[in-house]
Amino acid sequence: MDLILWRHAEAEEGPEGDLSASSDLARALTSRGEKQAFRMASWLDRQLPDGARIMVSPARRCEQTAQALGRKYKVRTELAPGATPAQLLELVQWPLSKSPTLVIGHQPTLGQTIAQLLGLQETDCPVKKGSVWWLRSRERDDHRQTVVVTVQSPEVL
Repeated sequence: MDLILWRHAEAEEGPEGDLSASSDLARALTSRGEKQAFRMASWLDRQLPDGARIMVSPARRCEQTAQALGRKYKVRTELAPGATPAQLLELVQWPLSKSPTLVIGHQPTLGQTIAQLLGLQETDCPVKKGSVWWLRSRERDDHRQTVVVTVQSPEVL
């Protein structure tokens, strides 16, 4: 299975002192974030197979990042800020799904998921805004492994 984790691009800061969930979900991409999203989407569109599933957090900034790709996607509340790696992995059916799956979401969930799948000593892996981590599950010598296919940042594309 291929699991592609895309952190939303740069977003506006929330209103000073407003820590409400609805305010956080409403945050939009900055103009820089829009450029990051389009750069990464252009690269991803050339790499993703036509049948790839795309699942997106309900946060506005994640939907805007997904819209840059120009493909159909499903908004999934399981990917909202504060989601756990277990929720993400259950949603995408890792590692058993036959379809490549793109998830557009948030830190620290994406970084925690990467750390878990790669067996890192740290419990969190930094993921830069707008960046993509492409992971693949494979079986080698009767052992399941997770390999990193690529890591891309919009600044280098």
